[in-house]
Amino acid sequence: MNAIFALVFLASASLCLVLAPDAFLPALLKGGEKAVTLSVALLAVYCVWLGFFKVLESSGLAEKLTKRLFPLSKRIFRSDDKEALFAATSNLTANFLGLPGAPTPLGIRATQKFCEAKNDYAADMLFVLNATSLQLLPVTVIALRASLGSAAPYDIILPTLAATLISTLLGALLVRLTARRRNARQKIRRRRNA
Repeated sequence: MNAIFALVFLASASLCLVLAPDAFLPALLKGGEKAVTLSVALLAVYCVWLGFFKVLESSGLAEKLTKRLFPLSKRIFRSDDKEALFAATSNLTANFLGLPGAPTPLGIRATQKFCEAKNDYAADMLFVLNATSLQLLPVTVIALRASLGSAAPYDIILPTLAATLISTLLGALLVRLTARRRNARQKIRRRRNA
């Protein structure tokens, strides 16, 4: 990916230098200024939301929410490993609340536990649920819209919720279907080998 970005930058810079050499340096400086402004805005949002998640953890609310979701997660992931399910449920809860960066270590821990238990289905399901990321509050997108001067940065909440709900349901359904096919193939192979 870095090579592709480098090639795009070099091609763009070359074209700009050939077609409009006077515009190259101002465009480069303006792009750098926008990147720094955006980074600072996102850093502030991440700090606020990660702090909020830390307060949720310290107060015990995150654990209570995770425990309430525990029976559902047991069915979703088809696992009895409490530690893995706790990490997976915490990961999904953080994603649902739109807390950027917070779910990653939890997801990695849950995936490691599922893989150690040779529960490929649970690891696949967690991967898909993370990729589709059902979100109630798309914090990063709201922050981007606000930093770029949107008149209504929160208008994205309902469309994001609808889109992520549909993608999450479809992804979970596909994991279930492919797991059934995989299990059927494994049974056929066992019969042939027996």
